[in-house]
Amino acid sequence: MLLALLLSSMLLQGDLTPLAEEEESDEVIITVDSTNLRFSPSSVTVTEGDTVRFFWSGQALPHNAVESNEVFDSGEPQRNVDYSFTFELGTNGTYDFVCEPHAALGMVGQIIVEPAPPTIENNTTNETNLNVSDMSEDTLPSLSVGLTLCAVGASVVAFRRDH
Repeated sequence: MLLALLLSSMLLQGDLTPLAEEEESDEVIITVDSTNLRFSPSSVTVTEGDTVRFFWSGQALPHNAVESNEVFDSGEPQRNVDYSFTFELGTNGTYDFVCEPHAALGMVGQIIVEPAPPTIENNTTNETNLNVSDMSEDTLPSLSVGLTLCAVGASVVAFRRDH
């Protein structure tokens, strides 16, 4: 019984940090539909902190992406463009953009930037609500040692009861 408890406590000594959730991509790519002279997609919704990447290559006609208030500008129209713009905190709103040479033909787009979700700050003065996800990597080894000592203590008590 003692051996079983020790083995189970050793299994608990692994990494107790929570698994990182798979993060969604924070980059949205806008390309060109050269057949219809349109941005693809023509409208996107992102969150503050996200990056929008304008990317096309080998186009027959040169294109660019220019925001109506000059918040972003991919530069002179080109057949190959790889331009990124990150919407920082505080930039939520709606951004209309055009391809300058083809705006009259309807090559326009829109980016809607939603506010970033509020961040929850850890309250370090309230230690009664401590959980494993709040612990630093330095704290976790002592948690494993504590669990091992509890298992050994429980096995000693169980051993004495049997004898």
